[in-house]
Amino acid sequence: MKPDSSQRATRPRSGASRNGGRRGPGGYLERHLQVLIHSLGQLNRTPLSTLITAAVIGIALALPAGLYVLVDHARQLGGHWKETTRISLFLKQDIDTKQGETLADNLAGREEIDSVEYISPQQGLAEFREFSGFGDVLDSLESNPLPGVIIVQPDASSPPEAIQALLEQLQTLQEVDIAQLDMEWVKRLHTIIDIIQRAVLTIAVLLALAVLLIVGNTIRLDIENRREEIVITKLIGATDGFIRRPFLYTGFWYGLAGAVIALVLVNVSLALLQQPVRRLAGLYGSDFQLGFTTPEMVMLLLFAGVVLGLLGALLAVSRHLRAIEPE
Repeated sequence: MKPDSSQRATRPRSGASRNGGRRGPGGYLERHLQVLIHSLGQLNRTPLSTLITAAVIGIALALPAGLYVLVDHARQLGGHWKETTRISLFLKQDIDTKQGETLADNLAGREEIDSVEYISPQQGLAEFREFSGFGDVLDSLESNPLPGVIIVQPDASSPPEAIQALLEQLQTLQEVDIAQLDMEWVKRLHTIIDIIQRAVLTIAVLLALAVLLIVGNTIRLDIENRREEIVITKLIGATDGFIRRPFLYTGFWYGLAGAVIALVLVNVSLALLQQPVRRLAGLYGSDFQLGFTTPEMVMLLLFAGVVLGLLGALLAVSRHLRAIEPE
């Protein structure tokens, strides 16, 4: 015989009786720890399906995480390349060595400039003679046609816009005839990185929604499989919060396991790319190499996995648990 509403109202609405009436922070934490371990045990009963679900979540998390790591390395590589970005100031012919050295000293004191090197006309002619192979032709010249040159190394942390502004300022100096800088490749590099970064953000949002759907659908199926258990639990007076708790911890375990799998996938992928990237960098005379995920990245990915797991479980439980009521 089904209990009437008055009988149900007199039954306890919490699990306090099971814990011997224990109250306070200690009893609260103990109950949550019991449910946490119990939910992990429930997942261990179906290891294959649990592993498949966690693997799908891990792949969904690994793609944006891996792309983020690659973009971060691309920015670092851009920083290395930016160090080779130099502004060449070709001085006017009537500027002698002393004036050129004085100008170079003045420029070296500016904050937006890392270093300055002055090349006198005599040094420039000697270098050209050594590397060009036209020594005989140069000997026939009556005078040195080369001007003094100042090589300016901008601050490596300066964006392309700041370097372009510096170039325009240096061009206005009265001692300078021509100021040259190849900025196109720097602008292209930063533009490509910005586009990729926006794409990574979009992909991350879409895959985060996918993780929510995966966890939510898995929890929904779990709720349907345990419908009778939920009905009986409500009949004996359990609150929705008490019933909701194990499903939330199930989402927690799914998110944590998916994040761990994502970390493994990202680091394995980086390890496979290490040798080709090192070989390519060597062709350009660079010692650049890929690094593995940083501790900050590890914590961020674990946090994201847990939050998405809990949120997906909460959305599923909040929607489907209300629909299950004793008749």
